Amino acid sequence: MTLSVIAHAERLVCVDDARREIPDGAIGFRGGEIVAVGTTAELAALIAEADSVIDARGCVVTPGLVNTHHHLFQSLTRAVPGAINAPLFGWLKRLYPIWARYRPEDVFAATQLGLAELTLSGCTLSSDHLYLFPDGVTLDDTIAAASEIGIRFHPTRGAMSVGESMGGLPPDSLVEDEPAILADTIRVIDRFHDSAPGAMVRVGVAPCSPFSVSQGLMRDSALLARDKKVMLHTHLAEDADDVAFSLERFGCRPGEYAENLGWTGPDVWHAHCVQLDAQEIALFARTRSGVAHCPCSNCRLGAGIAPLRAMVAAGVPLGLGVDGSASNDSGNLLHEARQALLLQRAVGGPAAFDPRAALFLATRGGAEMLGRHDCGSLEVGKRADIAVWDMGDVASCGAWDLVAALILSPPPGARDVFVEGRAVVRDGELAQADRRTILRAAARSRTRLMELA
Repeated sequence: MTLSVIAHAERLVCVDDARREIPDGAIGFRGGEIVAVGTTAELAALIAEADSVIDARGCVVTPGLVNTHHHLFQSLTRAVPGAINAPLFGWLKRLYPIWARYRPEDVFAATQLGLAELTLSGCTLSSDHLYLFPDGVTLDDTIAAASEIGIRFHPTRGAMSVGESMGGLPPDSLVEDEPAILADTIRVIDRFHDSAPGAMVRVGVAPCSPFSVSQGLMRDSALLARDKKVMLHTHLAEDADDVAFSLERFGCRPGEYAENLGWTGPDVWHAHCVQLDAQEIALFARTRSGVAHCPCSNCRLGAGIAPLRAMVAAGVPLGLGVDGSASNDSGNLLHEARQALLLQRAVGGPAAFDPRAALFLATRGGAEMLGRHDCGSLEVGKRADIAVWDMGDVASCGAWDLVAALILSPPPGARDVFVEGRAVVRDGELAQADRRTILRAAARSRTRLMELA
């Protein structure tokens, strides 16, 4: 197996228990696994026998970033007129009719576009929440798209089953029968899910939200996921309307709703949770239920500022998510880390959140929340998911603390990115997929959707 070494990093940021930041750092990896971490001098013998040596002078090297919440199909519907200034429910109502026109090739193109953006900006592991399946679309379309980019992928089989005629938010044309949802969820888990260490694909179960599925489907999905030993994901407490819907429809707050239906535990992570109260934060901390914090999307939709500092203090498992590109409208995880820090400081003062805490959420925090204890830090035995950041260019040149600068003055993209030891970005360009092909396919799909709209 090929032995590769990254050497002479200005700082090798391990994000391990000791929080090591190694000057003139080096890291060796073989067959997708990290085999050595230390200074360049300490790894001199390994460098001498390496098949490939990557020079990281002027660079910070970190674990690859981990995106814990996305709707990749939305990458074709950024900045849509009529949705730009709308709150969550109005935003959804504007976009549902457009998304109803998707075909499998559109979902494939959107997924590749979104994953290319993430990968170029240092992401090595991304989840995805696909919850609508018009015109023959399947979760298989997203998995095929991800395999060509080379990123580690956690797709979730979402669903909507309660349409407008039953008091839900989505149009009836976009909901599915619940037995069919459960049957297809079993199909994709059996076909694609890999529970082994180093897995490139893991499938989750993800009914969309309390306002688009029944309580019965929520319960059945939890039972199914635990039978199959896969993780559970949904939206929860995203904004004030979401909480009001839960109180009116179910007679309880979102956290109690989740607990009553079996949606708490270390195999569960919820997106957003902007409106959690103190009791719900304590519940999630006690049950080890995860939260995907999506600060840019929360700001874009005016949902509020999530109680991130309180969740960290309580011990809630946390990661960062970019959310869908129709509500962000970007897909850069370093931007999310910076925004997370800035929002907590805006309400809590300059010491409320630290750049290194934000970097932890963007790497190890997200990986562990997704059950990936084999990823998220640079340690011997972990998977070789690595990002190399050139800190000498315009965006970050002049920084003194280069690790803090990753968050405070982030570079526009990663120089090199490795997933399972394989290069997926080299010198700022995709290494396993063709940028022009991705852009052409996305432009074709966007044009068709605009013409239909």
